[in-house]
Amino acid sequence: MNTTHFISSEILELSTISDIIFLNKKIELSKEAIDRIENCRNYLDEKIKNQDQPIYGINTGFGSLCDVKISKDKLTQLQENLVMSHACGVGEEVPGEVVKLMLLLKVQSLSYGHSGVQLKTVQRLIDFYNNDILPVVYTQGSLGASGDLAPLAHLALPLIAKGEVVCNGKICATQDIMSQFNWQPIQLKSKEGLALLNGTQFMSAYGIHLLIKSYKLSYFADLIGSISLEAFDGRSEPFNELVHLVRPHNGQIKTAKRVRAFLEGSDLIQQKKEHVQDPYSFRCIPQVHGATKDTLDFVHKVFKTEINAVTDNPNIFVGEDEIISGGNFHGQPLALALDYLKIAMAELGNISERRIYQLVSGLRGLPTFLVDNPGLNSGFMIPQYTAASIVSANKQLASPASVDSIVSSNGQEDHVSMGANAATQCFKIIYNIERILSIELLNASQAIHFRSPLKSSAFIESFLESYRVEVQFVKEDLVFYKLIEKTIHFIDEFYIENELLFD
Repeated sequence: MNTTHFISSEILELSTISDIIFLNKKIELSKEAIDRIENCRNYLDEKIKNQDQPIYGINTGFGSLCDVKISKDKLTQLQENLVMSHACGVGEEVPGEVVKLMLLLKVQSLSYGHSGVQLKTVQRLIDFYNNDILPVVYTQGSLGASGDLAPLAHLALPLIAKGEVVCNGKICATQDIMSQFNWQPIQLKSKEGLALLNGTQFMSAYGIHLLIKSYKLSYFADLIGSISLEAFDGRSEPFNELVHLVRPHNGQIKTAKRVRAFLEGSDLIQQKKEHVQDPYSFRCIPQVHGATKDTLDFVHKVFKTEINAVTDNPNIFVGEDEIISGGNFHGQPLALALDYLKIAMAELGNISERRIYQLVSGLRGLPTFLVDNPGLNSGFMIPQYTAASIVSANKQLASPASVDSIVSSNGQEDHVSMGANAATQCFKIIYNIERILSIELLNASQAIHFRSPLKSSAFIESFLESYRVEVQFVKEDLVFYKLIEKTIHFIDEFYIENELLFD
């Protein structure tokens, strides 16, 4: 098995990143990436040596200070001052798995040879990644416009032996870690601070992390929805391929096909039904879950483009002998995509909670609140309350962040994306979806027990057998939050092959 991923111009796929994370691969620069980085840096050094004209961010101030010329002997101090002054993050710490993705994506973006960084700067970022030395980054501070300035400043601080890092689960002063590894601080050269701080790697890392999790939760929504359908004595006709071929949205077709596969060979789904139709939360699973799948595909396309792009400023074009100040750091594409992801994933939670409600309502031969002796036992009454509370919170979080903007930098940066806020809101929503689906699985597993001796499909029976090792049938009231916690852990740890998630 290959335990190293080589950073190159080859398209970085979501499935590749998923494998890098799952297999805990190390990263290394390819020969072509090394050449591009060095050629760009050499070009920039020669340009500065032979020219005295102001070039934004290289020998000028930043933002509204772009017209202030900086002397050549102050260029290193200029870059270090930039990193230190922009490290203004506050709030909660960014989760380690997201910070590690920030490192990976920053290295990828710098590797294309349009940023002017030193090779040793990129290599140190790789050293942090490979040794699980993760800079302490905070969730608040980015407007998602001039790149993720504050979060990326915190990501860059350890390069100059400042700030803090997490190592072996503990927060440490960067200087202590550098002594341990015998590393020297990087002396930043012209443009490097700006290359490190301009970029969308905060938003991108959140987006990639959440996309991978969203594809998994989309799969689980289909599977758990299928178990709920069986438990509710639902009908199979709404999943017939003919229904979906006359309204051929890709996600809708895929959802119906997946549910049919889950239910293949089930005695429960084939038994004669007393009712003509099911509620929408069951009958419209293909339409609702499918629309979320189509959204995931759109968001995937946006983020795939972004993580295979150069997002700092200015951009250096060696072959064309051009240094161009533009706006590739602006997070608008990501902000819109993250808001769309928020809404689409919130809907998976919304319809899941409706199925939970139907299961506990004492319908179709199921006991009220899915427990014997209701009254003496409250049973599964309150898990539905919890799900409803989370659904309501998601509706509030799903309000789009990207419709907002606020002026910064003395009016120079007069439109911002607020994509960073969309990213942190999206994080909360998607982890909330995992909690709601966990509550549905807890309810569905309990409810389907009352359909014995009829069996579901071999696939679902096998899945439930694995789940019931962790969470058994509830005979009478007990402390429920532990069951929810165990179910969340079960879903989180359950491995699903890339081919099933991303096809």
